[in-house]
Amino acid sequence: MNKTSKLWTAQFTAIVIMAFLFFLCLQLLTAGFPAFITDIKNNPAQGGLMTTVFMVSAIATRPFVPSLMQKLDNKKLSLISLGFIAVSVALSFGQDSVLLLLLLRVIHGAGFGIITTIFSTMATNIIPAHRLGEGIGYYGMATSVGTSLGPMLALALLEGFSFNILIMISVNLTLLTLFLNLFIKSPRKQVQARATVKKGHFREHAFDRHAFTPAILTAFFSITLGGVVSFLRELGKEANLGATISLFFLVLTVVMVIIRPVSGKMYDSFGHKFIIYPAVISGIIGLTLLAVTQNTMTLLIAAVFYGLAYGTVAPTLQALAVSAVPKEKQGTANAMYFSSMDLGMALGSAGLGLLASYTSYHFIYGFSVVFLVGLLIAYTFIFVVKKKPEDQFVKASEEIGF
Repeated sequence: MNKTSKLWTAQFTAIVIMAFLFFLCLQLLTAGFPAFITDIKNNPAQGGLMTTVFMVSAIATRPFVPSLMQKLDNKKLSLISLGFIAVSVALSFGQDSVLLLLLLRVIHGAGFGIITTIFSTMATNIIPAHRLGEGIGYYGMATSVGTSLGPMLALALLEGFSFNILIMISVNLTLLTLFLNLFIKSPRKQVQARATVKKGHFREHAFDRHAFTPAILTAFFSITLGGVVSFLRELGKEANLGATISLFFLVLTVVMVIIRPVSGKMYDSFGHKFIIYPAVISGIIGLTLLAVTQNTMTLLIAAVFYGLAYGTVAPTLQALAVSAVPKEKQGTANAMYFSSMDLGMALGSAGLGLLASYTSYHFIYGFSVVFLVGLLIAYTFIFVVKKKPEDQFVKASEEIGF
């Protein structure tokens, strides 16, 4: 399929729609669970733990996914995973036991780790090579719109309805994604690839040293995203912004819809160095504004700057990871990228939630700036100062036992 320059095939369009629905479902609960637990237990650390165990489960599952994708039909694997997700979410209905909900989040997280890897690999496999940045930009736009609308809808619904409404909506969205997946054809190329791929060591399927660099940089950014998704509602309460806090995610969505296709084309035309610096600096400005926000206008301006960063940095690093490996290892690169994203989200949700219990929600957003500054420093050292950036991280990965 990569021999054609056509991007918007029926298959690619269907995958983009499924990705949007799935991430919308995911983020409804990612924002809803911390808010629900924080309210009933009055403990932001326990609220953040709901996101942390979910992400840790996804991280623990993903190394096995590329190997599964080589052995099993991807369509069947995705259908089974979506079924498990629907059941685990449905069992959360009417529950207030933290222990039980944590267990169900573990199951949900494992399914999430499988689905995100399969969907993204389906997409990158059919995107023409010379339009990789643009294609990932559109695919990422779908996931980002779902990621942004989910928290907005969750926070708005929780203002007037119970948490069980979120559970019902999430189950239906998962079932709708499963239904659409029934019409996705398993490409013959994947079947042939499984027949010709040599049986290798588990490490060969779980890790690729060339995707290690962008994966690590992704974790730096997603730590800040974990704080934004999990605790923005509490920041709104602290700043007395009321229900208007959900407008942050609306503005974030609009900005990302605009910037994703643009940043993808800029990546294809000018390379990653041209867009990473302004994007990360934009994120630093957005987090700084969140740290001082006391009114809706400052909140919305922060959403614009952070949306520019999120809509550019995430797809750029994913494109870097995928383009650094052979086509048969794209599943591995995607798994590493999403695992790093999840790791950052887990660390951000748990760590920043714990920090907030001792300081304030305004403080944690100011503190999050440190991670974006760290991203810029690491990126500059790897891609600008050093002439052979990959060799540096390959050596580092070997030294730590990968």
